Amino acid sequence: MERIQVNGQRAEASLSAGGELLWRIDGGVEQRLVIDSQVLGFAAEGKEIKIRSFVGDLEGPSCGRGDLERSVMKEFVLEMPTEMVAEIWSQRLQGCIDSLETEYQLHSQELAYKLDILMYDGIACISGDGVLVEVVNGLLQREDWETAIKVPLGIIPAGTGNGLAKSLMESVGEMYSIENASFAVIRGHKRSLDVTCVLQGEKRFFSILMLTWGLLADVDIESERYRWMGRARLDFYCFLRIMNLRKYYGNVKFVPAPGYEFHGEPKKEGTCCLGSIDNSEQGGDAVTEDSQKSYQGPTASFKDSDWRSFDGPFISISLVNVPWVVEDVMQAPEAKFSDGFLDLVLIKDCPKSALLSILMKTKNGTHVQSPYVIYLKVKAVKLVPGNRVGHPKKGGIVDVDGEVIARGEGTYVRNGGDLMAYGPPIQLTVDQGLATVFSLPGE
Repeated sequence: MERIQVNGQRAEASLSAGGELLWRIDGGVEQRLVIDSQVLGFAAEGKEIKIRSFVGDLEGPSCGRGDLERSVMKEFVLEMPTEMVAEIWSQRLQGCIDSLETEYQLHSQELAYKLDILMYDGIACISGDGVLVEVVNGLLQREDWETAIKVPLGIIPAGTGNGLAKSLMESVGEMYSIENASFAVIRGHKRSLDVTCVLQGEKRFFSILMLTWGLLADVDIESERYRWMGRARLDFYCFLRIMNLRKYYGNVKFVPAPGYEFHGEPKKEGTCCLGSIDNSEQGGDAVTEDSQKSYQGPTASFKDSDWRSFDGPFISISLVNVPWVVEDVMQAPEAKFSDGFLDLVLIKDCPKSALLSILMKTKNGTHVQSPYVIYLKVKAVKLVPGNRVGHPKKGGIVDVDGEVIARGEGTYVRNGGDLMAYGPPIQLTVDQGLATVFSLPGE
């Protein structure tokens, strides 16, 4: 036992090898924190260690797992006798918290691909949506993907967008906050989440949030040059893009969900099949035996489906899986986590004043009521992105969950090669409820 102070009161404390922090205030009862299930994190400075946690009633002899139903966030300040003792305790606390820190782009995808899944009950990402997307892609590239993708995933918002965390909180009527997102992971309640397979030839990418092309993709990616402005960069660059508005030629074909069959024009081309695709007809890289062992996408066939289409010019096209794409933009108000559909949000050519009104209304989802916005649910999509109106040699950006998968000529500076080519069709299909995420109980 170590003589320390806990929140300014003298106490005796110990940290067990099993990860339990126990202390007894002089003259009081023994109290306890279970590190792996109740501690959110800690910070050490000098002789003090500040521990953030979710705990239940501390008046009793224990605040263990059974108290999570009535848990609240609390901070405990442990003051050690010396800085050396504080450093030793910090190292022991860190050893009880199994965490990995990413060091470069796609690092979390590599970690998820190599992780010993059987050792974990879940994976929580303290990040924006991008890290979680990488984890999903890493899990689905494994040979044991059917087991790996069943591991529950948590998101504690710490990025620029945080759309999934916002959507999860709003869906159950809870305030969007780091504390509530952390509590969702600790509580362990789970819900299913659709995963979208984005396909071009043999190239695949798995999405959980949104594919966008046009205005929103341009703002998301090109505003990176103003990252020093923080989140304000998005509003600032959006204003610049409206003043110098780009419009794009292109085409989007889709299989409408029930109730949306009369949107668009009937497809005049031959039949189209998505899902179980004959690799010999797709071209691209040769398919290896190892790649075939990973997840190849949904097996649903749409060969005999009624395909519809819209032709450009467009200002923006988004295919959305959850209601909120960032914490203050409800892009798809009717989107559901596991309905097996994508929400297609298409902004047609319109005056700049109307576009400004549309974008302002995305904060509450009423933008979909604009006559310049087409909003419907779809089962499958084939997007053919074209070049800018008035600039036949300049293309656009196809952005999936914050990452560029394809870009045309004359766009923002490349950071290496993109996964897919700009111009050829990009296909999307949905695997209903493939992934599992932590969520607070609710609907």
